Amino acid sequence: MGAAKSSIEQTLLAYKKGVDNFAKQMPAFTDKYNDFTEACFQAGELSAKAKQLIALGISLHAQNEYCIIYHTKGCLDQGCTKQELLEATAVTAAFGGGASMSQAVTLVQECIAELTT
Repeated sequence: MGAAKSSIEQTLLAYKKGVDNFAKQMPAFTDKYNDFTEACFQAGELSAKAKQLIALGISLHAQNEYCIIYHTKGCLDQGCTKQELLEATAVTAAFGGGASMSQAVTLVQECIAELTT
């Protein structure tokens, strides 16, 4: 029997399941949206790592929990260190105040802990 999935992994799976369900109902839109976002996150003058850090900051400011989890994972997948993630969240808190800070000190740190063990 495999290990139980963490709450973060369960949330990511629920998001992916929702996207898959939506894609079945709106395939043309979903394909175009996916193509667009994939192009946006390709390395260019900015690295893919930098783009994930930007996306995490925007997600925090927007208070979008699915995107916070998704882009924290994206940052880790791009090789971000814990310190880089925390510095990015601190910059976001400078703009987003307490709402951004509350997600940084809870959800982002929970993601880091669960996704790096």
